[in-house]
Amino acid sequence: MIVSSEVKNQPSKGGSKSQALAIRPGGGGFGKHHRKPVEKPKNLSATLKRLWFFVGQEKKLLSTVFFFILIDAVLSLVSPYLIGQSIDAMATESGVVNFGFLKIMVVVLLVAYIMSGALTFLEGWVMAGVSQRIVGNLREALFTKLQKLPVAFFDSHTHGELMSRLVNDIDNVSNSISQSITQLMNGIIILIGSLVMMLYLSPILTLASLITVPLIFLLTRTITKRTKILFKDQQKQLGMLNGHIEETISGLHVIKAFNHEDKVIQQFEEANAELRKVGIKAQIWSGFLMPIMNIIGNLGFVVVAIVGSILAVKSLITVGVIASFITYSRQFVRPLNDLANIYNVVLSGVAGAERVFEILDEKDEPEDATGSIPLQNPKGHVVFENVSFGYRSDVPIIKNISFEAAAGSSTALIGPTGAGKTTIVNLLTRFYDVTSGRILIDGRDIREYTRDSLRGSFGIVLQDTYLFSGTIKENIKYGKPDATDEEVVNAAKMANADTFISRLPNKYDTVLAENGGNLSQGQKQLLAIARVILAKPAFLILDEATSSIDTRTEHQIQAALANVMQGRTSFIIAHRLNTIQGADTIMVIDAGEIIESGSHDELLEKKGAYYDLYRSGAVQDVGS
Repeated sequence: MIVSSEVKNQPSKGGSKSQALAIRPGGGGFGKHHRKPVEKPKNLSATLKRLWFFVGQEKKLLSTVFFFILIDAVLSLVSPYLIGQSIDAMATESGVVNFGFLKIMVVVLLVAYIMSGALTFLEGWVMAGVSQRIVGNLREALFTKLQKLPVAFFDSHTHGELMSRLVNDIDNVSNSISQSITQLMNGIIILIGSLVMMLYLSPILTLASLITVPLIFLLTRTITKRTKILFKDQQKQLGMLNGHIEETISGLHVIKAFNHEDKVIQQFEEANAELRKVGIKAQIWSGFLMPIMNIIGNLGFVVVAIVGSILAVKSLITVGVIASFITYSRQFVRPLNDLANIYNVVLSGVAGAERVFEILDEKDEPEDATGSIPLQNPKGHVVFENVSFGYRSDVPIIKNISFEAAAGSSTALIGPTGAGKTTIVNLLTRFYDVTSGRILIDGRDIREYTRDSLRGSFGIVLQDTYLFSGTIKENIKYGKPDATDEEVVNAAKMANADTFISRLPNKYDTVLAENGGNLSQGQKQLLAIARVILAKPAFLILDEATSSIDTRTEHQIQAALANVMQGRTSFIIAHRLNTIQGADTIMVIDAGEIIESGSHDELLEKKGAYYDLYRSGAVQDVGS
């Protein structure tokens, strides 16, 4: 299907129109976005297991990192013992220093420290690549999933929310993986190894040093419990601020048109002030942790020094053992500090992964039915048989509609906003599937055709034109990438777009700003029409396709559209009389039902609903 603009939508509640990807029930309006904050994961163990699926793809390199960490940890555990032995070599009872042994120890320690530094560098280097590949695979899986989701999914998710999951949440996963895996592996080895060495050197000193562990545990639990709430609130306020910024930038023209600059500045200042207040509290509380833990750690060293000196005086241990023990006790406490530091990082990363997995768990657009066949060389005969549909089961939008469109005919749909006109064409292209009834193309239910072939047979020009980043030529070729330059120019000429394109400095190679921001709305619409003309679809849908074009330009492209519609089954949603009066059939839709149907002259003769719309000016005659 060649879609030349975004699906025409109503805005979601609390969001701007630009944020809706498809029609949704209910109205909209200007309002604040309320994104989900980064929370504590609902199911930590289950999310970690699923995350391991992506982490496990790097098992070989992770094994290499673990080997580096193991050797590095062994060197870290051996060094304090060698230092203690060196001190004892100087503090002999005879007073004779064993310089030969000292020289050996200095060389060994120097080699150990150099190797440790090199291994730390290699760990970081390898782990940087590992973490980026993991999150790269996760990001690719999420983006691929978004392409497979049905349009209905996007009804309940704004652009900002999906972008937050694709960028912010995956960044949290990246930070968590890159910071926590090596620290956890190294910390566990050092923690166990230090405890073993401490017990080997002196069980009594080990008991003395472990007095501070309960204090560290209680402190970590108390502070992280508070910081978890504050960081959660901080993320919530940050999401609200980002939502306000996004909405303000998207609706800048409307803000300026209504002179609301001062109001949005005030709203920004209020949101920014709230974020600053909560951020200060979060940083202060999190900043308490390390200084207080250092104090507790130093108190532990004092206890070790006092008990150690008593044991040394009684000749139960040597000074070297005390020196080694203090170093081991520092190494024993360090992993506890690391765990406290990465606690929030891990929770944030797992919560982010959980939000990503929520999208990955969404149901894909249903697979084609077994035995589906491609729609090839369609004749264009369309039949709706008792079709009903509702975005919610309790709120029907289309009610038992039946009509027939002959091959090559044109059918116009008119009616008030929300009557169900666009929903009808969305059902025809299978953006949604009918709730009941069936739609036939060439005598076969459209659900019996493959989606790709069905949608590939349609060309759609919508009211809200969307142009992609790239040149004008690339945008016109979007529906037919293999088109020649000559075909592109011919299509542009048929759409009357060649005139303004030729006046541009780089003509067809002109690079467009975001969504064609450097073109007028009418010019963008002309490119959208040229896009469909180039694709030459079997079916044509025009949904308010000329609403953004001035009267003169519209008259110029009517002939081109007439040529494109020639021999193609066309559906036209419009309010302008000269767009619909030539249609073979005009259907008046109201409240999801066809209340009147016929040609322009036939409906005027009936003097029914169409006649009333025509006389009231609801159906505009721009040519009169």
